[in-house]
Amino acid sequence: MSRAAFAVHGVGYAVGDARILEDVTLRIRYGRLLALVGPNGAGKSSLLGVLTGDRRATAGRVLLDDRPLADWAPRRLSRMRAVLTQSNQVAFSFTAREVVEMGRAPWIGTDRAGADAAIIALSLAQADVARLAGRTYPSLSGGEKARVSLARVLAQDTPIVLLDEPTAALDLRHQEDVLRIARDLARAGRAVVVVLHDLSLAGAYADDIAMMHHGRIVAHGSPEAVLTEQRVAAVYDTPVRVLRDPDTGRPIVLPRR
Repeated sequence: MSRAAFAVHGVGYAVGDARILEDVTLRIRYGRLLALVGPNGAGKSSLLGVLTGDRRATAGRVLLDDRPLADWAPRRLSRMRAVLTQSNQVAFSFTAREVVEMGRAPWIGTDRAGADAAIIALSLAQADVARLAGRTYPSLSGGEKARVSLARVLAQDTPIVLLDEPTAALDLRHQEDVLRIARDLARAGRAVVVVLHDLSLAGAYADDIAMMHHGRIVAHGSPEAVLTEQRVAAVYDTPVRVLRDPDTGRPIVLPRR
């Protein structure tokens, strides 16, 4: 078994009287791509926020590399995990390249700063936005902004990558590209967590899936084990058909119409 990047023990998260997460226990390992899935309001983004350190758990504990997450200094944390949020907004008219350069900020003054130019160029190419490098960020389409934001995350070059709905604004080709990138990062030894709504994408690319419902993890395991017709129908409250991809054997989830 690979080493755990995160160990989540009995985590709860509440806002006022609203309990968003309850008794979440999960191990997230290096070298694995974990997809967090579940219907709207299941707690996926809230759990990701707890992992990033942007939201503080109101119960339980989160360990990052066997140390309490709260003990990590912000600069050290920024060198450990990169985060893509749902909101891809930049307040000023930076160019796409300048936005990607922001991902290198944690490494200023370190011995890794010398690699900035090469890593930025590679990240622009991986996210298929090199041709947009000179464009101002506000002038980009929603999908282009999402890909530039992904390039910023790649440029941060951290051992943990957390992506919240990275395919939401993307066309079919770029959805596949993003999940291939995520899978390749995991194959290279990084811990990757992706929040997804598309169950077939999760089934195609994830090593592990954690399905959430009402703030709890109701299933965690391989795509084949988690994405069953009975479970998906019960959690999403809609009938589905689960097929096997004839090329890969991976599950494909289709609504019954």
